[in-house]
Amino acid sequence: MNKFSTTDVELTKYVAEFIVNARVEDLSSEVVEVGKKSILDGFGLALSGSVAKSGELVRQHLDDLGLAEGGATVIGGGRKVAPRFAAFANGVGIHADDYDDTQLAVAKDRVYGLLTHPTAPALPAAFAMAEIKKSSGRDFMLAYHLGVEVECKIAEAIAPRHYQTGFHATATCGTFAAAAAASKLLGFDVATTQRALSIAGSQSAGLRENFGTMTKPFHAGRSSESGVAAAQFASYGWTATPKILEAPRGFFSAAGGGYDLQAIYGKLGSPWTFADPGVSIKPHPSGSLTHPGMTEMLRLIKKHDIKPQDVAHVRVGTNSNMPNALIHHRPKDELQAKFSMEFCMAILLLERRAGLREFTDEVVERDDVKKMIEKVDFVVDDDAEAAGYHLMTTIIDIDLKDGRRISGRADFGKGSPAFPMSYDEVADKFRENAEFAGMGKDRCSEIVELVRSIEKQGSVAGLAERLISVR
Repeated sequence: MNKFSTTDVELTKYVAEFIVNARVEDLSSEVVEVGKKSILDGFGLALSGSVAKSGELVRQHLDDLGLAEGGATVIGGGRKVAPRFAAFANGVGIHADDYDDTQLAVAKDRVYGLLTHPTAPALPAAFAMAEIKKSSGRDFMLAYHLGVEVECKIAEAIAPRHYQTGFHATATCGTFAAAAAASKLLGFDVATTQRALSIAGSQSAGLRENFGTMTKPFHAGRSSESGVAAAQFASYGWTATPKILEAPRGFFSAAGGGYDLQAIYGKLGSPWTFADPGVSIKPHPSGSLTHPGMTEMLRLIKKHDIKPQDVAHVRVGTNSNMPNALIHHRPKDELQAKFSMEFCMAILLLERRAGLREFTDEVVERDDVKKMIEKVDFVVDDDAEAAGYHLMTTIIDIDLKDGRRISGRADFGKGSPAFPMSYDEVADKFRENAEFAGMGKDRCSEIVELVRSIEKQGSVAGLAERLISVR
């Protein structure tokens, strides 16, 4: 239920005013630098996602639509199409391997790491529209930040029921991100921005039952596309309610049963989400809830030199919300493995790494992987439950065949604000993903440096030219 009356607050107007009035100067140097890491990460993931099976199917879809030409780059796809379809393709690509950044929750009744994947909807929309409008790197960067900020604050505000009963917040809240970014680059006034947000709200959809399938990244792509389309329709004069967020039949009520006004009103850019609580960048291509456990498991393996043949049993304990997303206990393919705590623990014990090359159907089907998975029990732990859902507390006990027990606990994973990756570490991840797609080292380095100085670029054309294909 709502914590505050919505009758006296024009919330959608407040969001629109924030978008319209925001300036690059409002971004602190800290926010700019943190944002660059997620931008670079997103481009690398769009490249690696372009060679996923879903990337091939997206290109088939674009061909079926007869989209032979346009002005917005399909990253790694070797083509340009209309901006809404470039946003779709690149959003699917960024989220294809579930390797993209994650929003961190603030309130204890929110599930830490499970609010949104902020970059997947926001970046493709901002990039496509910036390319069409021939925008500067500064304007592109600001639009991206606005998309992320609006998305994350909406996700934080909506009642937890939204996620718990099956909505995928990246799909739902991400639509507003894309609309915000596109509206900024189109130079809308407040009233037009309100209409764009409202058109976006009526396209907000995506269900968690599709986790572990191609439809999860479809959510990210469609949310980005829908936000761009919403902004375009608003530019034509298409009408919509001015109060899609706060109205009794609006987004917060219909999709969540209520919202916390204090989590969003007066909070946009104060502080920016990138500054507090921050955004987490993934070191592994799996669901973010696996990452504290994976970080700790890898630390224990290296510290104690644990060999796979010495492992008798592994117990992994978390709060009761985490198994709601990590639903595949005996995964059958790479997509299910991304949402399998058992696979993530097993592959680290066997390979001491878990990157794109480990999350493949062939690896999931290996006999040694299946046997190691059988040794892993994923359970609800009382201590982890008591820590609160705003943490991803993971408690690990490894029983060895010689009778020793090695234990560890982690609340945060590598890449989180508590254990951040540097720009150079993100650049290493970008290179791995880009080279996985077939891109050469020299072009990788050029992209790394272009993003590092994005606010100094006269346009995004140089980036687009280097990202359109891997050759």
